[in-house]
Amino acid sequence: MLRGIIIGAAALAVSLGVTTALAQGLVEPPGGASSVWDTTRGGELYDEWWAVIEADEPTETHPAYPADGKQSGATTWRCKECHGWDYRGKDGAYGSGSHYTGIVGIDRMKDAPVNNIVRILRDETHGYTPELVSDIAIQKLALFVSQGQIDTDLYIDRGTKLARGDAANGARYFQTVCAVCHGYDGKNMNFGNEAEPEYVGTVASDNPWEALHKIRFGQPGVGMVALGALDIETLVDILTYTQHLPTK
Repeated sequence: MLRGIIIGAAALAVSLGVTTALAQGLVEPPGGASSVWDTTRGGELYDEWWAVIEADEPTETHPAYPADGKQSGATTWRCKECHGWDYRGKDGAYGSGSHYTGIVGIDRMKDAPVNNIVRILRDETHGYTPELVSDIAIQKLALFVSQGQIDTDLYIDRGTKLARGDAANGARYFQTVCAVCHGYDGKNMNFGNEAEPEYVGTVASDNPWEALHKIRFGQPGVGMVALGALDIETLVDILTYTQHLPTK
């Protein structure tokens, strides 16, 4: 399993110039699409759809974003901004703080018909028109909403933010796959700035729901390996291990 993941990562790295559209889910893979392929692309679209489809970043605040919300501009067009990384919206981790909107989560749409979800995404409230998000991409996003969600409370303690996994097993995967880019201490990439650095360990400890989403689906717009083909228990093990990495 690990060998296949590593080979896949290497293949992606050397072929980005030729297969960008394929990797971003703009076309179907050879042999046809699979539910894992489509759901993974959908999970990335949920995160930051314009980075996935290589569209222009929105410049205005989403018309349906609450007037008393604390965010503005492009980030208000991200599905996660209202519905949360744990998919519970106001009833989850975004129930208070700078990301609070009072909007419900997508968890109630789990297992809903994909076409019904597409209609909701295309309605006036959401405003994801075909000019913004293509039919292919919107289908993938809807498939994620229907089939890609998990109950994060089974894997992350909401009160302590601690992941309920096996750190030793997670270390095997992180050190042989993730460390290639992130470094063995998770500090090769700084997602923040010099004054307030954010490393893998920082995100995993502060926002484990975001970290788990990105472990499953990757980072939009870059060649990060998505590990969603692995069972969820293994992915939670990886998250648990990353919570032991340095945060500063």
